[in-house]
Order: sequence, then C-alpha cells, then structure tokens
Amino acid sequence: MFSVLIDAVLSSSPDYDILFESLTWPSDSWPGTERVEALTAFIEGLGPILSERSIVDKINSVVWNQCLPLLSKVSTRAGEGMRCRETTAAACRLVSVCVPLCDEAVSGRVALSVLRSLQQSEEEMPGPGRLGVEVASEVMAALVPSLSADEQLTLTTLSYALSCIKTLPDSLVSKITVRLLLTVLKCCSGARLTSVLKLILEDMCRWHSTDRTPVVTERTLLCLTALSDHLLKPRSLPSSCDLDPRLCVQFWRMVQDGLTHRDCVSRKRALYLLKMCVSLSEQEGFDCPLSPSEEDILFKWAPSRSMLLREFWEDYALVMETLEENQIHVVRPVLNRIDTLIQTTVNDSQGQVFFHPSWLLCVYQRMFHSENKSLMREGVCHLLELQALQQPAFALSFSQFIVGPFMDVLSERSLFHKSVGQSVGECPELGAKLQVFMTTFFTSLPSEHRGRMLLQMIQQLCSKHWCAAPLLFLSQALSKLPPGPLLGIEGLTALREVLRCTMVTHQVLLRGAAQCFLLNSALCLTKVSAVTFDDVFSFLVHFRADESLSRRTQIWNQLCAWLSDNEGSFKPRIMDGDCTKKETVRGYVQSEMLTYLRVPASLGKLPDSREADKLARAVLLCVDMERNHNKAKIGTTLESLLSPLLDTLSRVGTNLYLPLRKSDKSLQLVLQLFQLGGTPSCERVGEEQVDNVMVAMERLIFKLVDPIQEFILRRLLGELQELFDVARAELYLCVLRQIVILYRSTPQHHSQIQETYFPKLIKYSIKVLQEPNQQVARAVAMASLATVCGLVDSEVIDMQSETISALKSLNDYFYNLVSSSCQSLGNLNKRLQKPQTGDGSRSVKVCLEYSVSLKDWGRIAANFMRDQWICLSFLMKAFGIPESVEISNDSETLKAALSCGVEALALLPSDLVLPVLTFIETVLPHLLLHDEPMCVEAVTLSWELVQGLSTNAHDFWPALKGFISMAFHRKLLELTDTSAPTLLAALKQIATELMELSQSKSGVFGVLLQHCCQTWLPTDQDSDNTVFSSVFSHINILTEACVYGPVFRRDQRLIQDVQTYVERLGEECAANVAVTSDNRDDQLPRTCVLAFLSHLESSNLQHERLMEELIMDLLKTDNDISKSKVRYYSNSLQHRVKNRVWQTLLLLLPKLRVEFVATVLNCVFEAGFCSNHASVKYQIEWMMILILVHYPHHIDSFWACFNRDHDKTKTSICTFLSVLVHFNVIIPHLQDKDVHLRKALDIILQWCFNHNFSVRLYALLALKRVWSLAGVQAEEGAGGLGGLSVVIEACLNQAEAMQSTGNANKNWTRIQEHFFFGAFHPVRDYSVETIFYTFPSLSEMADDEWIPPWKFEKVLCFSESPSFPLRNPAPDLSQLQPGDWIQQDKGEQNKEERWAEVQKKITPWRLGIQEQEPELQLIPQQRAARLGKLHGALLVVASLIDKPTNLGGLCRTCEIFGASALVLDSLRHVSDKHFQSLSVSSELWLPLLEVKPMELTDFLQVKKSEGYCIVGVEQTANSQSLQDYQFPEKTLLLLGNEREGIPANLLQMFDVCVEIPQQGVTRSLNVHVSAALLIWEYTRQHLTSGSAEVNSKT
Repeated sequence: MFSVLIDAVLSSSPDYDILFESLTWPSDSWPGTERVEALTAFIEGLGPILSERSIVDKINSVVWNQCLPLLSKVSTRAGEGMRCRETTAAACRLVSVCVPLCDEAVSGRVALSVLRSLQQSEEEMPGPGRLGVEVASEVMAALVPSLSADEQLTLTTLSYALSCIKTLPDSLVSKITVRLLLTVLKCCSGARLTSVLKLILEDMCRWHSTDRTPVVTERTLLCLTALSDHLLKPRSLPSSCDLDPRLCVQFWRMVQDGLTHRDCVSRKRALYLLKMCVSLSEQEGFDCPLSPSEEDILFKWAPSRSMLLREFWEDYALVMETLEENQIHVVRPVLNRIDTLIQTTVNDSQGQVFFHPSWLLCVYQRMFHSENKSLMREGVCHLLELQALQQPAFALSFSQFIVGPFMDVLSERSLFHKSVGQSVGECPELGAKLQVFMTTFFTSLPSEHRGRMLLQMIQQLCSKHWCAAPLLFLSQALSKLPPGPLLGIEGLTALREVLRCTMVTHQVLLRGAAQCFLLNSALCLTKVSAVTFDDVFSFLVHFRADESLSRRTQIWNQLCAWLSDNEGSFKPRIMDGDCTKKETVRGYVQSEMLTYLRVPASLGKLPDSREADKLARAVLLCVDMERNHNKAKIGTTLESLLSPLLDTLSRVGTNLYLPLRKSDKSLQLVLQLFQLGGTPSCERVGEEQVDNVMVAMERLIFKLVDPIQEFILRRLLGELQELFDVARAELYLCVLRQIVILYRSTPQHHSQIQETYFPKLIKYSIKVLQEPNQQVARAVAMASLATVCGLVDSEVIDMQSETISALKSLNDYFYNLVSSSCQSLGNLNKRLQKPQTGDGSRSVKVCLEYSVSLKDWGRIAANFMRDQWICLSFLMKAFGIPESVEISNDSETLKAALSCGVEALALLPSDLVLPVLTFIETVLPHLLLHDEPMCVEAVTLSWELVQGLSTNAHDFWPALKGFISMAFHRKLLELTDTSAPTLLAALKQIATELMELSQSKSGVFGVLLQHCCQTWLPTDQDSDNTVFSSVFSHINILTEACVYGPVFRRDQRLIQDVQTYVERLGEECAANVAVTSDNRDDQLPRTCVLAFLSHLESSNLQHERLMEELIMDLLKTDNDISKSKVRYYSNSLQHRVKNRVWQTLLLLLPKLRVEFVATVLNCVFEAGFCSNHASVKYQIEWMMILILVHYPHHIDSFWACFNRDHDKTKTSICTFLSVLVHFNVIIPHLQDKDVHLRKALDIILQWCFNHNFSVRLYALLALKRVWSLAGVQAEEGAGGLGGLSVVIEACLNQAEAMQSTGNANKNWTRIQEHFFFGAFHPVRDYSVETIFYTFPSLSEMADDEWIPPWKFEKVLCFSESPSFPLRNPAPDLSQLQPGDWIQQDKGEQNKEERWAEVQKKITPWRLGIQEQEPELQLIPQQRAARLGKLHGALLVVASLIDKPTNLGGLCRTCEIFGASALVLDSLRHVSDKHFQSLSVSSELWLPLLEVKPMELTDFLQVKKSEGYCIVGVEQTANSQSLQDYQFPEKTLLLLGNEREGIPANLLQMFDVCVEIPQQGVTRSLNVHVSAALLIWEYTRQHLTSGSAEVNSKT
C-alpha cells in the first residue's frame, strides 16, 4: 500500500526536500515500523531524479544518520522482542535500498563498520555506534548483494563469518551461518563460488583437525550441513573435483564424530551429510580409489559395485536411525543388519576392502552411549560375538576402539547382571563371552601389537574407578589369555597400580578373587627376560596374604612352579654399576637377606615393614619351590637362607652394641615369616598333612627364643621412652605372643615364662601405670598387660600360674575406688596426656620423625583406653570383683564399672569398642535387677555405635557379633515384662531395627538368629527349659526368620550373585581359601531357623507350644496377605512370603498334635479357597493330602468343602479337585473305603459339567484317577458301583472325545504330564529337598528362592530323620523341567458396561448452505471475516509432511485456532479424500500456500527478513521447554517429516527450537499432535495477552 501512495505523491511533482524531511526522523529517536517502510517505498520511487547530487546526499544521510543509529538503538534494547524484530527487518530493508543508490565507497564503509560489531565477546554489550551480533548479521545480509562485485570485501566478510562461527555463543552460530554464509554463496557463481566453498571447507577441516572436541564437531557440522546444497550437488566439470568433500579424510572424520556425538541434532546432521554423499555418489557414478593400501580413505565408491554399496549404506543409515529410538524392542529387529554390515565390510570376492571398519565402530559407540542400559548391553554382547575380529587386519583396526570406548563401557556394572534363565552362582553371560572374546581378539592381533595392546588395556584399569564386578570379570578374562611374553616391567607396574589404587574399596572376597586372576595373568603373560627377580618380588608385595596370595593355595603353587620353570631366564640385576650373572631364586634371597640386615647405626622410628614382607615372601617361595624337588632338605635349605637372620637373633639379647634398627628389622622378618607361613603346626589340630616348612621354621627360631625373649623383655621393662617407641612395643608384643604360642609344645620353657617373665612384666607395668608423667611408658605398659590378658584368655597360659597371681593385683588397681560413695572408679578410662615436642636436643631428622609420630597420638591414646578394657574384660570373667571390695558394695562397684563402660563407648572410636562390649556382656546380667536404666543406656548406646559402623565392613562385623552377644545374652533373653519391661522393650526394638538393617546389609539377621538359636537350643549340651522358655518373648524373631528374604536393589543383588559365583569356584580361586569370611548368605536365616525347628520334639511341652504359636503366627501372615487389597504378582515379595509360610508349615506338620491339627484344619481349607500363585497352591494341596494321610478322620471336613457356595469357590475348587487326583495315596488310610470312594465319584461328577474350562479339566483328571481305583470293585459289582460305572464310563468317553481337538487336547495332555499330577508322590517325595528346592524350581519361582540341600548340610545342627530326609530318595522329580500348565485361580471378571461419549462434529458448509454460497466466492480471509472470525500472525509450514491425513487434521487445527496461513508442498492434497475426511471443509476458511521442499530455504530467508521468528519442534542442547517459551506474535512454525523429522540442512534456520516435555518411554509424538500442542500454546498466550490489553484499555 505504501508503494501505491508514494507513486501517487511522486506523480504530482512534489517538493522532494519536504518529503525527505517529513519521512525521516531524528537520529536519537525510534520511529515506527510504518514510517521506516514509507521512507523505503519513497526512496524506491525516486527513479527519474536519482541523478541529482542533492538526492544522493540525502540518501547517504539516511544511511548514516537514520539507519545505523536506529539499528544501534535496537541493539541496546534487544529484549523487546517483536518490536525489535520488526524494526530491524524494516531498517535492513531500507539499507538494502539505499546503499546501491549511494556512492561506490559507501557500501564498503558501511560493511566494514558493521563487520567490526561481529567480533564482540559473549559478555560484551553493544555500545554507542556498535551493533549487536544479531542485528549486524541482518544488516550484512542486506548489504552482501551490493558487495558482490568487490571480491576482497566479500572475502573479508567471509573471514569475519568463519571467525564468528568459532567464537560466538552457540545461540548465534546458526544465525551467522544462515544470514551471512548462505547469503554470500547465493551472490556468488561459477569459479568464485567454487573458491568460496573451498575456502570454507578447508577452514572447517583445519579447525576440526587441530581441535577435535565435541563443540568443534557440533559447529563444523552445522556449517557444512547448511552449505550441503552447494557442496554436495552434481558436478558437470571434472575440475571441480578438488572441492569434493568426499575426498577429504577430515570431512569424514567430522561425520564419524558427529554420528557418535552426545547431541542428537549433531548426529542427525552427520547422518544427513552421509546420506547426501551416498546419493550423490550413486547419481554421479563416483569413482574413488579402492586400493587396500590406502588406509586413510574412509569413504570409497566404485560404479561397478554401486548396488552393493547402496544397500550397505541404506542398512547403515537404518541402523543409526533406529538407534535413536533408545528402546531395545525397537532396535533389536534391525541388529541383524549389523551382521550384514560386518560381512560386507570384511571383504568381497575380489579381496577389495570397500568399507572402512571405523564405520562399524560408530555403530557400537552409539550403542555404548545409549541411556538405555539394555541397549548398551546388547551392543557390548554383539561386539563380543563379532566373528570378524578373527581376521588380523580387522582386529588391528578395532584395537584402539577396544582399549578406549569399549573398556569405558565395560566399567558399567549393570552389564554383568545374570541373564534370564541363568541360575544363581553361574558366570554372567557377558562375563563368559568376555573370556572368549579376549582370547579371540589377542590371538587374531598381529604378534608385534599384542604386548602394546595388553599394556594399554591394563593402564585403562588405572585411569578411572572400576566397580568390583566389571574388574573381576575383566581380570578373569585376562587370566584366560594364551601364555606368551607380552608384559615387561611397564606391565607389572601397571598391574601394581591396579592393585594399589583401583580395587582398594572393593568387597574383600571380590578383591581377593580379582587379585588371583591378575596374578595368574602376570604369570602367563610376563616376558621373563625383561624383568628381574627384584621386579617380581616387589610386585608380589601388593598381593595380600589374607586375600589372595596365601601359602598352600593353588595360586601359590602355580607361582612356585613358574619361578622354578623360569629360574635361569630372568633379567640380571645391575648392582654397583655391574650387570650380575644369571640369578637363581636362592641366590637372590641370600643377597637380599644380607642387604636387608645391613643397616646404619641409627635411632628413630621403626623401619617400614614392607621390606620384611617382601623378603619373607621370597624366602617362603624359595623354600616351597625347592621342597617340590627334594623334601628331605627343607631344614637345611631354610637354615642356609636364614643364616644371617639367625646369627643376628642369637646376639640380640647379649650384644649391647648391635644396632637397634638391625634388631628391629630381624624381629619384623621373623614375625612376617610366621604370619605369611601360616598357623604353626602345633596348633593345626586335625590337619592331615603337616607343614614341614613351618615345622622347620619353628625349630630354627625355637633355638633362639631365649635371646629374643630377653631382648624383648629388656626393651619392655623401661627402655621404651620415646614417642615412636610405641610402634616398637607393638612389634615386640606381637613377637612375644608368637613365642608363647611356640612354647606350648615345650612345658619347661612354657612354665619359665609363666612363672618368671610375665609376673615381672606385669608388676613393672602396674608400677609404671601409677606414675602419671611417663606417657609413652604408660602406653607400652598397658599394651603389655593387654597382651598377657589376651594370652591367658585364649588359654595359652595356665590359669594356675604365677602370671594369674600377678594379674590379681592388676584387678585391685582397676577397682581402686575414688571415694567412699563408689560412684566412680579412679583407674578406669584413664587417659594419656599428649607429650611435648622436645627440648631441642634432638637432631633435625629425629625431630621430624617425632613430629610425624605426634600426629598419631590420638590413635595411641585410643589404643591405651582400649587396652584397659581388654584387661578389664578378662579380669571380670576370671576373677570378678576383687576381694578387697566389700560384699555390700559389689553391686555399687559393678554399677560404677558399667557407668565407666558407657563412658568408654562415647570416648572410644567406634572400631575399638569391642573389648568394652565384651566387658559389658559380663557385667550386664549382674545388674539387671539393680539398675535397669543404666543397662538400657549401655545397650542403646552400644547399638548406636554399631549402626555407625555399618559402612565399614572391616570393623562392623566383629562389633556386631560382640554387640549381639552382649545385648542378647541368655540372661537378657530370659527377661519378662514384669522383671525388666524397659530393657525388654529396648531389646525388641533393637531386634526390629536389626531386621530392617538386614534388608540392605546381607548377613546381619543371620548373626542375630544364629546366636539366639544356639542360646535357646544348644547343640553341644542339653537344653535348659528356663533358657528355652525365653523364646516366647522373642517369637517374632523366629516368625520373621521363617519368611525372611530381603529384596535387594539391583546393584546389591549383583554383588550377591558375583560373590556366589566366586564361592562356587572353590579352591580354583585362592581367595576362597585365603579370605576368612562368615556366611552372609541371605538364605542363612531361613536355613538356620529351619534347622532349629528340625530339633524341636513333639514330646517336649515347651517345644510343642512354640511350634503351635509359630504356626498360628504364620497362618495369620498368610491370611493378611490374602485379604489385602494390594494386588501382587508372581515372585513379588508377597508371593514369596506366602510361599515361605507354607514351606515352613509342611516341615512342621509331622510334629503337630492331633488336637492342634484339628484347630488349624479350617485355616488350611480357607487358604485353599484364596487366589494363590501356582507354587503356593501346590503346597496347600500337598498339605491337605498329608493331613488326610496322617489324620484320616478329617475326611468328612474335606468333603464339606465341596458343599460351599459355588459363587465363592469359583475356580478355587480346582485346589480340592487336585487333592482328589492323589486319592490313591489317601484311600488306604480311610475306613469305609467304598463309601468314601463313592463319595469322591459323586462329587467329581458334579464338577465335570461346570461352565469353567479349568474346573472341567481338573474334574476330568480327578475322575479318571479315582475311577481307576474303583475299576476292580466295579467289575465285581462291589460297593454299589456297578450301576454307576456305565454313567462314569460314558462321561469319560464323552469328555475324552471333547478334548480330542484344538487347544483343549493340548491342555489335557499338559495337565496329565504336569509334575504335580505325574511324577510327584506326596508321601514318598516328602523331604527337605522337595519342599525347598524341587518344588520352587518346578513351579517357576525365582532361582534365589531355591534352597539347595547343601546349604542345609552346611548348617551342622540340622536334624533329619527317616520320616523326613534331607534329600529326596527318588530321582524322578529332580529330572523334570518346569511345566507350562499353571492353573490360574482367578474368577471371571464382571462385565462392565462401557459408555462412549460421542462428540458431535459440526461441518460448517452443511449449516445454511444456501446462505453461504456468496461467501464461497471470497478468499478465505474474507469468508472468515464475514463470520466474525479473526486470524492471528502464526504461519504454519507443513511442506515436509506428505501424509494427507496429517495434513487434513493440521488444516482443521490451524483453522480452529486462527493461524494466518498453512503452507503445503502441493495444493493437490486438498482434493484428496483422506485430507477432506479430517479437514471437514476447514480449507475453505484458511489461506493455503504452496512451497516445495527444495524452496524452503529461500522461503524461510524471506520470512526472516520480514521479521518472522522461525520456530521448530526439535530436541536439542539449547531447546526451550514449551511450557516456558513465549511465542512472538510473528511466528513461523516449521513442522518436520513424519519419519525423518526436520532435515539437517534446515535446523540452522531456526531462531529457536521448542521441545514438548515428556514423561513416557516413547520418543516422539505424531507430527499433527505436536503441531496442535504448539498452535494451542501460541493461541493461549496471545489470547491472554489480548485480553490483558482489552482490560487495560477499559
């Protein structure tokens, strides 16, 4: 309209100066958009007078004084949205009109001034005269057409644009690409276009090659995708091949990096480029070199293989697109395409490699990065089974991928869960496949690359934290590699780092197993000639003896054999600059022994014990290695190796000039030899084979016991005064303890130390304790006393010796009362005072060591207090309260002692409280009736401390055992509500909390239950009825144990399964021998309580009462679950609890009184009428059968069950019919057999014609079995069955005929073959194995519910009898597999009436068609206006959608919500019947435009210049949530294709991407639904804003 008015004004010969003045505006103002557009139209209409200089000057003035200041102002107020966008578009349009009319230099000056604005940083705000980046890009897009003639200025613009792509924020990169690069290319042609494209391509490739990061990949792909229509179009001239990106290796690396990018948009762009290249290659007949020697060629094409290549890339694209779904059920069907890709990739018949293996790596890496763990696991398993890796070239090309992304994904522990169908204790599927894969992969690698690859793989284990399960199975896979010289010193160093750093936090058993596998790998794969003996033994130090490398294990023997086989092949050591000759193990040990004992005469802290550990291992390995050759020379061998040590030890007690450091090191070595060597033979009672090495070791050391003992006692009796001497005292006491154990076999020496040395040590120590200023001496004295008390407590020292008499004085010392009130004991909980740093007389080195030791003072002080309680605990058990305390004060003294114990619990670190708990255990029973609150406080505080240790496995289990032994002492269990109600309540609460803790920490409940069961029913002595009666106060513990079974998290279950797998390896894995672990199986509580119940005797009244109360509690538990409205599923917790209830009832049934059975019989029948899962149903039926067998007088009660209301029984009557199937077992025990047989037949016949198929099937089977029993009597006419036989035979024949076809026949066959009605015999098969293992496995219970017989055998106290054997005597059941007939006890669901709300559809053209005829002649906007319909500014572009149904529904949605127009790829869709069926004439009221897909880029550019905001529905890194995004008024909504979405070359056109929040699993919505959501949100926002404006005006 502006152009029409301007033409009219100009045609009337106006005054141009006045018009210019009226249309322009002051440079500091912000004119309306209409004024800018009017000025633009005016200048466009000045054609005839443009030659006048004054006019040109005014146009120049418009550019500099109006346009640029206005654009600068817009830049400073960019947050005003629509106004800024419209003003920018109008001003840029004015610039594009003015600049061509100005002087030639003006365009360059304007361009350079604008380009400088593009180089602002992200934080920098536009200043005066500067433009914002977005505004500057729009201005340059307007200027570029007028700059096209200036090649240098074009290149400058291009340079600025490329720089912006690298430096600007992500949100601006796409704007620069679209508005600048595409505009520049649009204005170029021919050779110039080629040179520009080449410049851009080379710049992007160069950038990516120097900085190959995800951000660079994302931006380069954005740029190349935007230019793809120019870069990848058919070329007619061969000279343009130098621009072909297909020949550029770096281009393909960008594409591959994009295919595995974390951002889905980058992946989409990369795949788009790949598909365009393939399409172009096929179209052109592109020919690329196929020489196998050219390894850098990632994309190859040959016209002769065009079809094969096209199929490959189509499959490849399909796989990559499908992987975007992230759902395994969608992806799995196309995974077979990967096999096709692999087979095609390897070789064709001519031996030419067409496809680079790196493309397959992209597929695997994409699967490894999936958020779906199942898809990740699928990818890993697929790669592990890759047959192509058997080819050396293929394996080599995969090598870096294996040590990189593949190792990264293997660290995901969820991959190692057992697969469906695997039982507990089996090696996980992925673990087994990994072993095969490693062997195949390393065997296929060229031999020169294997060592490097293995080293890199081990180094990867150190580069990140590995969970226990992945590291274990990877270590096991490495141990299965074929032996070969692959690892040198670098490999041993890498393995040492794995041992030292990676696995320190793992569970002990799994850590030990991984150590065994890694050591086995080292033995098989170490290149012996590249390592020295010292390298090997330094490496072995990191294998712990209590976890893996223990003597008399399989791995120790393998190590000895390996050293023996390779003894002469190790690398010689370089000593003193000279290379030694070939060493032997003996020679190395002798040399190291001399070096070890060669020490300077110096004081200071104790030497590092790791040196002694290393040498002790070497000695023992050398002796064991030589013992295998000649057993008779063990003593001689050992003596020759230890000769320097023995010489030193012989002089420690007499040679005062012997360096203290040398004496200490010799004692350290002795201690390590005994600790690593194992328990001395004199203690190994019951050992079948004597350890000759340790026997010889004992003999050698025994000869030197006197000087060692004298040296230690001399040191302990006053020579240890320095702070670092505390550590020495610990060493001396450990050696002393070892010596005393040696003495046990020689009474003479044993008596000497008991009668002389220990009393002297005790008296001296007590004296030192009474001197308050000697802090270090007091710490040493208390440690000495604790050691002596520990030896006496472990019965190493005789209780009648002088040592015992001396210890009584220690008892007097502790119980010295501070005051007559007896409220506290002065010498309990004595604390050490921190010593001073010194007087400055020490050397710098000694002061430094002293200060370091001072940092450990807190631990020393805590150990001092712990040692007090070790002594007190022993003294209380041995002597009680000293005689010096008056009898009347006994209870007060105990109260004071207990109070001190409670105080110690608060003072001591949690890991040192065990001696205090032992003391409290002794004292507590004596104070129950005197001071209950104090007892409650002691128990409660102890429990809080134990709970605090739950994350520290090393200290938690000893503390838990000590606490349970204390809190659930037999005297405390005997408490009643009348004797100590508060303490009893506290104990019950603690028991509940223990059960709750066991749900997350396996083994806790087992410790409690084992202790309680052993207390109530000791296996080594006769049961005390008083103690046993306490079980009734804690019967809930037994009830919980009967149904116990924690439901672990998936990660906890993984650890449980892997530990079971390691245990199943037995002695093959040395960790099972070395690790002393308690049984923490989560089935232990059940096996323990069942063993307890197996010992109960029906003749014992208390046992009888316990069984009856327990059964009633269990039946209540079952009934509560049955009546609960919570629906439960197979193998849910509720199902498992019910199953465990009936297993326990079956076990107890033979022990029950006849009278009690009568009381619970109705409960059993009621349970049969409930809806039960198969496993529970079978056990209830079995229970009924056994009751009728053992108590046949209840048969009438059983018959009465069939007379209940049929509506209530429904299909549950099948349970009772199943009992009649086994009537042959019941009838021999019945009186009046004929009567009951007739009764059974009468009842069964009634149910043979039930409307429910399952009921008829069970009744038919029961009729067949029962009638077979009556066959003989019927033939003889006995029992009145002769007449009935005709009816029954006819019924059976008819029923058999009815079952002869279709599914009925299959079900009839299956139910007869089912284990419960076939091989199972209710009486013969009554055993522990059947109840707890066979039945669960055959009734499809989860395998963690199966309790195998060997677990009961491990519980030593389990009692079996001939009537209730442990194992099933008949093998029939154990040979069966789970059947596929499982009765579903479900009633028919009531039919519900379904009402459908019908929405009335209104078709506008059917309403008043005569009145609308005139309107149909108008354009859509006019038609809508006639009806009062308003249109908004929303423009919906659907040119990419090709389904008429979607377009028809979209047209209807757009019309309803008032879109300004709908853009289609073709207007022919309107006539399609599918379109019309959904549009319901809405196309008559909505403007429709036609834009072809290939025209979309230009169309969107035009709309951008008109001020439209381009919005797309796509999930990107920078996308905004629909619920948060505010739509501008002028919005263009671009919709993607139904299958492929929005093409990658259009993504950068968006100003913003909007994503719809999702909660479900499915990845995307239908395109019409997505569009409808966005259109409605746009309409809602603008309806709201419109209403607000109206309200403000009113």
